[in-house]
Amino acid sequence: MNKRIVLHIFGKIISTVSLLLLLPIFVAVYYGEYGNNKSLLSFAVVAIGSFILGMIISKIFPAKNRTMFAKEGFFVVTLAWLAVSVIGALPFVISGYIPNFIDAFFETVSGFTTTGASILTDVESLSKSMLFWRSFTHFIGGMGVIVFVMAVIPSVSDRSIHILRAEMPGPTVDKIVPRAKDTAKILYIIYIGLTLLQIALLYFGKVFGVGKMGLYDSVVHSFGTAGTGGFGIKADSLAGYTPYDQWVVGIFMVLFGVNFNVFFLLIIKRTLSAFKSSELWVYLSVIAVSTGLITFNILDMYKTGAKTVRDAFFQVSSIISTTGFSTTDFDLWPTFSKTILLLLMIIGACGGSTAGGIKVSRVILIFKIIKRKLKTLVHPRMVKGITVDKKAVDEETVSSAATYTIIYFLLVVLIVFILGFEKNFDIESNLSATLACFNNIGPGLAKVGPTSSYFGYSYLSKIVLSFAMLLGRLEIFPLLLFFSPSSWRKVS
Repeated sequence: MNKRIVLHIFGKIISTVSLLLLLPIFVAVYYGEYGNNKSLLSFAVVAIGSFILGMIISKIFPAKNRTMFAKEGFFVVTLAWLAVSVIGALPFVISGYIPNFIDAFFETVSGFTTTGASILTDVESLSKSMLFWRSFTHFIGGMGVIVFVMAVIPSVSDRSIHILRAEMPGPTVDKIVPRAKDTAKILYIIYIGLTLLQIALLYFGKVFGVGKMGLYDSVVHSFGTAGTGGFGIKADSLAGYTPYDQWVVGIFMVLFGVNFNVFFLLIIKRTLSAFKSSELWVYLSVIAVSTGLITFNILDMYKTGAKTVRDAFFQVSSIISTTGFSTTDFDLWPTFSKTILLLLMIIGACGGSTAGGIKVSRVILIFKIIKRKLKTLVHPRMVKGITVDKKAVDEETVSSAATYTIIYFLLVVLIVFILGFEKNFDIESNLSATLACFNNIGPGLAKVGPTSSYFGYSYLSKIVLSFAMLLGRLEIFPLLLFFSPSSWRKVS
């Protein structure tokens, strides 16, 4: 393995990410958070320290040999995500808002992985800059920490696509344009464009008297929506905002769950190609059917049909996009509705989006694999490939999708087993907590429902759930390879 290129890129990532702390510093200055409030000091100390550390690492390990393969990509991604999670946790610890490091690490991993699970019991007690930082970690992690770095720093390798593939979610990741760096830029232009549009719609909603979000609220909630993270700034998430605000956020949660290749095709005016995506139509159909079923199931719990449809749509879009915002305590809904939400937690949104879950594209592949296997049982000599959108899917991708799904469920079982040692949590809480963290959703059911938090879990369980979030965001393989002894034995 090319250790130098791994450490060189790692150093550049650390120093670049440290500059992102300038934004919460600006917010802290704007709101006068200095003196007894340690927010400004904590951000400044961490920003300076991590910038210097990153520069030192990148200088000690110059990228003389720029050769990079899949293994290096996996190692860069895993190292970077662990490091930025530690760095991102330090302002919470230094400021005293989350004095325990494991709690702060859990909160920050939840932010960067766009999970939205929180240990905070009183979120409104945090300063403006701390709340901004929580939501901003969603925005950074949504498209990917390293995709961001690739978009803004000079290329360090001719094979940067290996980093892109290691970090971006979905069964396959290809370059939109010939150069991986240009692909990263295009992805971020789309990402930022959609985010700015949502900010504008929320902000002007208040200007025209139909919304309640000022500029600050519009920005932090748009960050949470764009990254499909769901960290809110109110104890009741979005329940206290207007129907207009909820519809805007709900629709954008759906949009950010769409494969970004679809948006790119629309931008270059290949509309027919964009709307031929079977993954897109399955995704939208699941949302429509789930919303209809839940609306019918909870109709007698609400006074008006409009409120019923809005809450049903909002929670379906929130769960399938793995965002985690809420407008109601869906843990009070009938078992049928909660079962649908639990299934949506597993499925997730589209590959190539900012959402978590197994992904719709992978679910489609799994069903096609099962269909092919059933046919071969009847016709053993039949050799038939799998196609998606009339394009042949190579056997490596088919095998990878099947392997991922098997490992996914094995890890879910393992994590639920470990959480089983908790005395104060029942099986429903533990299972939904595992699925909510692994699929980067945030709130689960029962004791980790939308009105509760993960504070009551032991430190061991919080560490396990933190790694569950990383496993889900990085899609298992980078983290497993990083901690595999055989990977390190081969390091030269």
